[in-house]
Amino acid sequence: MEKQLNGQKILIIGGAKYLGLSIARKTSEAGAKVIIGARSIEKAFQAVSQLPLANVIQIDITDESTIAAAAAELKHIDHIIITASAHHNAAIRDLEHDKIVTAFEAKVIGPMLLAKHFAPILSSTGSILLFSGVAAWKPTPGYTVMGVTNGAVAFLVSQLARELAPIRVNSISPGITDSGTWDILGKQEKEALLKNAAVSSLVGRAGTSDDIVNTALWLLSAGNISGETIHIEGGARYL
Repeated sequence: MEKQLNGQKILIIGGAKYLGLSIARKTSEAGAKVIIGARSIEKAFQAVSQLPLANVIQIDITDESTIAAAAAELKHIDHIIITASAHHNAAIRDLEHDKIVTAFEAKVIGPMLLAKHFAPILSSTGSILLFSGVAAWKPTPGYTVMGVTNGAVAFLVSQLARELAPIRVNSISPGITDSGTWDILGKQEKEALLKNAAVSSLVGRAGTSDDIVNTALWLLSAGNISGETIHIEGGARYL
């Protein structure tokens, strides 16, 4: 693989598992010095043991003090990727205030505070990459919090891209993706979920980790793209 990220420092918050870890592997293969930011240092160290030139730093996206401390310690970063989330999928009648707040902290408030502390140490040719999701464009009962927070991410990237320019800010909006997240359902339920996602897609399949990881890698070096949300869901939002 061409080392298109050779020597660049990339902070991946949520990089200890699932899509975050897959992105960490791909960027590491591309020559980047990967730093995994995680609340659980133990899990993060297990992840970096698989990667060359990787390190760990403690960051809780819902705790501004840890964000500020990490920025002070790292001193310089080329790119930041945030995959963290805190889902609260429930019918409106069952919503809980604190869980709604935590969902917004993970997807919206935390990234804003991260921009506050990290923009001064980000390379002027660098970027911030956030994650939205198809729920924002395809309202579904029981997923209102997910839909609204993901929709807010799309607005957030346009605002941050304008204010932080020339630092680029973008987001990826995946559909149902076989990234390991759904393994908890068990084999049969997971297969049913992915089959339904394929039927609900214009391209006739669910997403794969490679779909998302390759897009993330491309966006890190796409120097003329900022303020955009890239939809990787096979047109599912149109059905």
